[in-house]
Amino acid sequence: MTATALTDFTHRLDKTAEETEALLGELLSDAPMADEIARPKRLIESMRYSSLGGGKRLRPFLVVESAAVFGVPRRGALMAGAALECIHCYSLIHDDLPAMDNSDLRRGRPTLHKAYDDATAILAGDALLTIAFDIITRDEIHPDAGVRLALTRALARCAGVGGMAGGQILDLAGEGRFGDRDPVDVARVQQMKTGALLRFGCIAGALLGQASAAEYQALDDYGRALGEAFQIADDLLDVEGDAATLGKPAGADAELGKTTFVTQLGIEGARQRVRDLLARGDAALSIFGAKGDVLRAAAHFVAERKS
Repeated sequence: MTATALTDFTHRLDKTAEETEALLGELLSDAPMADEIARPKRLIESMRYSSLGGGKRLRPFLVVESAAVFGVPRRGALMAGAALECIHCYSLIHDDLPAMDNSDLRRGRPTLHKAYDDATAILAGDALLTIAFDIITRDEIHPDAGVRLALTRALARCAGVGGMAGGQILDLAGEGRFGDRDPVDVARVQQMKTGALLRFGCIAGALLGQASAAEYQALDDYGRALGEAFQIADDLLDVEGDAATLGKPAGADAELGKTTFVTQLGIEGARQRVRDLLARGDAALSIFGAKGDVLRAAAHFVAERKS
C-alpha cells in the first residue's frame, strides 16, 4: 500500500467515523420518533454509552466505501452503515455480559453492565438491535423499496441464527459451555460470528448500487476474505497485544479455552493465512480497477491493525 493510498484511506476512515458518530447521536436522541410513546432516560443513555465516543467505525466505513464504487449518495450509505453499527454495538454489549465472555473493559472504559447493571445492558442491546431495523427500512436510505427490503433481509441473515448469533453459540459450544466441548470448525464459526457483519458492510454497497451479479459476487468474495483476515488479526492481538492498546482485556481467548486460528495454525501460520486472504481480497476487487483502491487499503488496515 503506497503512502498516498494510506493517507487517503486514513482520511476517509476518520471522516466516516465522524459522520457516523454525529448520525448515531441524532438517531439515539432523547426525542421520541413518530409512533414511539417515550424514550426512557436510562435506556437511551445506556444505548448512547455503548454506541458513541469510541470505535473505528470500520463497518459503516465498508458500507460507505463499497457504495461509493457505484456512486451511491453518501447520506443513504451512512444511514445503512449506522444501522449496521447499531447491530455491532448491541453484539458487543451482550458479548461482554457475565453469561457470555464476562468482560470488564471495552474501548478503554467499563463495559455497559459494569457501568450500569446486567438488566440495563440486556435491554440496551435489545433496543439497539431493534432500532437497527427501524433505520435500515427508512426511505432516505434508497428510493426503491425493493432495495431497502433486500438490505433488511441481508442484515437480518448476517446478524441472526445463520450469521452472528449462530456463530456465537457455536463458539460457546466449543468452550464446553453446554457439556462436552464440541469440535470447532474455526473458519465456519468466525465466518458467522465476526465475518458476517463485515461481509454485510461490503455487500450493502452492492445492494445500494444495484450492482450486476459479477460486481455483487466480487464484493461478497472480498467481504468474506476481509472478515476472516479481521478475525485472525484479532486472534493474534489477543496473544500479542496488551489491554492498554486494545482497550479490552488481552489473553481472554486463552482464559476461556477458545479454539482460534492461532491455536490451530500457530502464529506464523496465522500470519501467512492473512497474507493469502489479502491476495484473495485484492483479486476480487480487480473488477473495479482504481475504484477499489480504498477497499484494498481497508483490507491492509484490518490485517495490520494494533487495536
